[in-house]
Amino acid sequence: MDVLADPAQAPTWLHEHGVSEVELDALVAARDLLQAVVRGTAAADTLGPLLRKAALRATATTAGLSWDLDVEDAERGAVRVVLAWDALRINSPGRLRTCANHECRRFLIDRSKPNTARWCSMATCGNRMKARRHYERTKTTP
Repeated sequence: MDVLADPAQAPTWLHEHGVSEVELDALVAARDLLQAVVRGTAAADTLGPLLRKAALRATATTAGLSWDLDVEDAERGAVRVVLAWDALRINSPGRLRTCANHECRRFLIDRSKPNTARWCSMATCGNRMKARRHYERTKTTP
């Protein structure tokens, strides 16, 4: 289910994740681009136009450096999503992927030792996909 596309659920998700409603359109666009990049149907450079609008500003403090994202408010959530994806790409290569349920819009971070996880949730997508396969194997033709 695409929570961000559901007018009833999107405001709650945005509030829970500290994202304003002004950011929704850019966030969905960035999510769709990332889906294509992670699925391999688009190159990572398709994210360039979004990132050209952003800058990280460093501030020196007594505790070290503090980094602040300098970007228009409407683009903040989208840029944060792309930066989070890049951090995962660097720190956990090959572990971030889209759910194998093509109806699902979620990503998963595979923390399994053999790196073979397929679904964002075994309880939802995994169960649905296994139930579909079982139905296809067992249905009889009239």
